[in-house]
Amino acid sequence: MEVAANCSLRVKRPLLDPRFEGYKLSLEPLPCYQLELDAAVAEVKLRDDQYTLEHMHAFGMYNYLHCDSWYQDSVYYIDTLGRIMNLTVMLDTALGKPREVFRLPTDLTACDNRLCASIHFSSSTWVTLSDGTGRLYVIGTGERGNSASEKWEIMFNEELGDPFIIIHSISLLNAEEHSIATLLLRIEKEELDMKGSGFYVSLEWVTISKKNKDNKKYEIIKHDILRGKSVPHYAAIEPDGNGLMIVSYKSFTFVQAGQDLEENMDEDISEKIKEPLYYWQQTEDDLTVTIRLPEDSTKEDIQIQFLPDHINIVLKDHQFLEGKLYSSIDHESSTWIIKESNSLEISLIKKNEGLTWPELVIGDKQGELIRDSAQCAAIAERLVHLTSEELVRILHKRCFPCKELGVIFSFSCGAIFHYVNLGSNQYLFSVIVDPKEMPCFCLRHDVDALLWQPHSSKQDDMWEHIATFNALGYVQASKRDKKFFACAPDYSYAALCECLRRVFIYRQPAPMSTVLYNRKEGRQVGQVAKQQVASLETNDPILGFQATNERLFVLTTKNLFLIKVNTEN
Repeated sequence: MEVAANCSLRVKRPLLDPRFEGYKLSLEPLPCYQLELDAAVAEVKLRDDQYTLEHMHAFGMYNYLHCDSWYQDSVYYIDTLGRIMNLTVMLDTALGKPREVFRLPTDLTACDNRLCASIHFSSSTWVTLSDGTGRLYVIGTGERGNSASEKWEIMFNEELGDPFIIIHSISLLNAEEHSIATLLLRIEKEELDMKGSGFYVSLEWVTISKKNKDNKKYEIIKHDILRGKSVPHYAAIEPDGNGLMIVSYKSFTFVQAGQDLEENMDEDISEKIKEPLYYWQQTEDDLTVTIRLPEDSTKEDIQIQFLPDHINIVLKDHQFLEGKLYSSIDHESSTWIIKESNSLEISLIKKNEGLTWPELVIGDKQGELIRDSAQCAAIAERLVHLTSEELVRILHKRCFPCKELGVIFSFSCGAIFHYVNLGSNQYLFSVIVDPKEMPCFCLRHDVDALLWQPHSSKQDDMWEHIATFNALGYVQASKRDKKFFACAPDYSYAALCECLRRVFIYRQPAPMSTVLYNRKEGRQVGQVAKQQVASLETNDPILGFQATNERLFVLTTKNLFLIKVNTEN
């Protein structure tokens, strides 16, 4: 098996603002419009047998409001009558009722173990749909932006087994062959698994095609299955239909009809992807490196050479780590010790006291830095001006930064081609900026939130840093009741929605109309980033949330709310 390329995310420094001072709370009212729905949203609550964290991630936190990225300010939901309802906004002051565009031919309530119905917009004229009972529909819609040519017609429907939800789909046109590739997610019981939850996550990559114009029937031509132990934060099919990209806590492997395509999957690579080779932490005076040893290791198995700016570690006659250190050490005072016969602890004394090392060995990405509580407190102290005192107290308690391991996988031809270990860069949300490209994903980097656009065609630079939301990674950590996270496709603002009522909006810095000075430094402030809060007039739980360049859409069981965010347009 070809070894997967271990890649990294390259941050664009010009998109970072080290002098960002925080969000200024604005009390300017936001225009909010409320529409009452003719029928309630078809919400499906978790059953007693759906008790794991993976069920909650996949189905309990499901977004019931779907945004048509091909047509701005057009959203869809499915109601209890089996109708797909659409609201397209042209003018806020002339809002009409949501209109029915399609009705599911089956009775949703007849299936006892159904999931929430799901929909994805594959192109400007094609839609994939799941009714939540295990049946997949491919629908031709005509040009959805033109009501005269819009007509939803089922072009393919087939029962595919247990219920699933659709998480992504694309439309492909090669010569005279038209295909729809879609990615389905299931959580299935694993009877033989005696460890963990007893469930596994199944991703099914299904391609449906019509060979030529004379053949009017669409049929499945490709059906691949991936399995893993965690619900992916993000999963998308590459625009050419030849690969997948997944952001997940745990790795996925290809299977086909229940059999491994690669029986001898390289377990060493999987382990390398899942867990760092070593952990290290630092104080102002020293560094501590921790390495897990093979069982029954003795001091005779370990050879460590300390030089003023170099380290060489050999374990059981195998090179473990060797290279130039980031800065100089006192090599004569540096030591190592075996702890509990399965852990090697190396202590390195810094020559330059107080210097913070961004990496241990220059160019080595196999280790993970762990910050201690004193460093967390110092960082939080420096950022106290960003948010309220309560937020700082919460983050001191949780230890900054938030810890959530993750891996980005790029799959092609049944194997992992690229991967990135995210370390502590917490996944926040995804957004479609360009519907012809894969969705972007937003990750926390230190205090900021960085938006990344995947490019499957650029092998050397597959993930492009396209926008930064200053300090948003820090701010969102205090929102304990957050349910949905989104941003405008033009990056003008980010928005966070709680389970009930409240919506928080964080705008990008904008020029001030009046002169403003920083009281501490005495310098003039040219730009200010605003935070706004909208409180909805309802006690119903929020079921859906979508952001466009001008508006926020919030869906509850019985109402659809529109919040006008940008009025300049």
